[in-house]
Amino acid sequence: MTDPVDVGADHPPYPSGLRLSGRRVVVVGGGHVAQRRVPVLIAAGADVVVVAPEVTPAIEGLGHEITVHLREFEQGDLDETWYAIAATNDPAVNASVADAAEKRRIFCVRADDARQASAWTPAVGRHEGVTVAVLGNREPRKSAAIRDEILHALREGVISAVHDRTPGVVLVGGGPGDPELVTIAARNALASADVVVADRLAPRELLDELSPDVELVDVAKLPRGRSASQDEINRVIVERALAGKRVVRFKGGDNFVFGRGYEELLACAEAGVPVTVVPGLSSAISVPARVGIPVTHRGVAHEFTVISGHLPPGHPESLVEWDAVARLRGTVVLLMAVQNAPAIAAALVAGGRASSTPVATVVEGTMPEERVVLSTLATLEADLTTYAVKPPAIIVVGEVVAVANPERYG
Repeated sequence: MTDPVDVGADHPPYPSGLRLSGRRVVVVGGGHVAQRRVPVLIAAGADVVVVAPEVTPAIEGLGHEITVHLREFEQGDLDETWYAIAATNDPAVNASVADAAEKRRIFCVRADDARQASAWTPAVGRHEGVTVAVLGNREPRKSAAIRDEILHALREGVISAVHDRTPGVVLVGGGPGDPELVTIAARNALASADVVVADRLAPRELLDELSPDVELVDVAKLPRGRSASQDEINRVIVERALAGKRVVRFKGGDNFVFGRGYEELLACAEAGVPVTVVPGLSSAISVPARVGIPVTHRGVAHEFTVISGHLPPGHPESLVEWDAVARLRGTVVLLMAVQNAPAIAAALVAGGRASSTPVATVVEGTMPEERVVLSTLATLEADLTTYAVKPPAIIVVGEVVAVANPERYG
């Protein structure tokens, strides 16, 4: 073997961004270190080859995206290779990989001993097209901490990246209400906005973080009437985008779950306005989860149905077959249903659902005022009155409520 060189002994590493798309990268080792590295290499477009006698189930599951050789490493494995990672728990094998890479002038990372490697893996993070990579002189925890501080500063606007100000519309789902539950993509979109058109149920605390020069359009102040309001929202987002602005349509939950997001997408498409979608956590799933109610549970519920309750059973415009819903054995999640909940409960019972079926009404889910009212289909109407339930609330119907609250339903 060639004599190992401590690359950090006298000189700092030279940082460089490798473009690995379509290029062969060999990872020797199939354990947890390799399990962390391989997905990032796949995301970079690399032609990944893993060589190891055994691999973790996670790596095995990537077999359709990578090549896996279940055997010992051979130095010829590095032929025609651009980059190598020695990630075994055997220093002798790692040294052999590094030696083979050195002979072939291939940069090689050693997971066990960075001093004997020709390359180091930085702590990496990404924000709005910017890649942050930190090398902390072989101190991975220090590197990760500094990377996280930089990313946090970028996301909070303490330091600025060049935001994408391309004119167009971004439809952003803000999640169930708690600002901590919005996605990084949602925060990035808000940081890039010239105009924000905000829903009443969007996490409004985040609006305070907007730059003073961002125009804020409050949907609650638009003309009354469901259809008129939506038409006006469509007009505003298209008009601002055609004027060269980057518009963020910020709404609660997910854009396409009873959020009229697709109507806005169609309006943009018809006007020739570029539009992208940032999904959000749907309150139909996240709110029950936040209070410990699973919408499915093995042996209890194999399906869940999400229904808008803004129209009562029997309404001529209703698209719901309530008799069919009543025959389902799984979970029913009702949104926008507080006013019509008594009629819905009666329809479910009339259709065959037991009147003793557990029901949980989660009021102000994920917010400081959050509370849960436990009922049955038989008692739901009285309990909504007794506990003064007002929207917004999510109503969960099914045995999963009893699974989460055995002390109440025995």
